[in-house]
Amino acid sequence: MAKTSKINKNEQRKKIVAKYAKKRTELKTAIRSIHTSAEDRIAAQETLAKLPRDANPIRVTNRCLVTGRPRGTLRYFQMSRITFREMALAGQITGVVKSSW
Repeated sequence: MAKTSKINKNEQRKKIVAKYAKKRTELKTAIRSIHTSAEDRIAAQETLAKLPRDANPIRVTNRCLVTGRPRGTLRYFQMSRITFREMALAGQITGVVKSSW
């Protein structure tokens, strides 16, 4: 089980990302646009740099919903490989069958 402080921090990051998502996309499109003047592009870059670091979606990590483990997470099931294997072998995940050949 992961530390609750790390799990809570990740949830806080998700909220900050959602809060600044629209503003970030507007600034990014202004920076990338060929019709933007050099001064406006520089101003947009400075404004983007002044946003909080946690507003960047890269800083959000995929964590296991059950244990909070940050590594080895299966995206489709949103759980770690260890938890997935335990639950699949116990028959608690619908549609997952252990293969044998």
